[in-house]
Amino acid sequence: MLGDVVSAHVRSLQANHLTDVQNERPAYSQTMVQRQGRYRAAVVDLTAQGFTLLGGRLDYIEGQPVASIVYRRRQHVINLFVTDGAPSETREARLQTLQGLNIQRWAARGLEFFAISDLNAEELREFVDKFEAELHPAAHT
Repeated sequence: MLGDVVSAHVRSLQANHLTDVQNERPAYSQTMVQRQGRYRAAVVDLTAQGFTLLGGRLDYIEGQPVASIVYRRRQHVINLFVTDGAPSETREARLQTLQGLNIQRWAARGLEFFAISDLNAEELREFVDKFEAELHPAAHT
């Protein structure tokens, strides 16, 4: 699966197809991702925390549609792939490196997340922490 995540990330950069919907309308971005992905997905604006929300697109991993929410940290692109997970499964974020890219993979509340970037491991972990804190504020108080 991680090979597909890397391929989807690299494709988005090579084809200059980061987003189908830009962040001019975050609420619309969220609605589009939810409808196109056929599942609930979170669009969290982390611009104030240093991770600019660029928009979203529909992508495919292992032949299944996934939401890709796209962020930028300086010149680094972060693709956050969101797909259905097991309803009761929760896994802490775990760092893996593949083809020179850092990947944080975790599961929470019926969703599985893959954050991938050439951003250094510490900053990608910071992104995940801030994303989770915004997505589930009660769990981080």
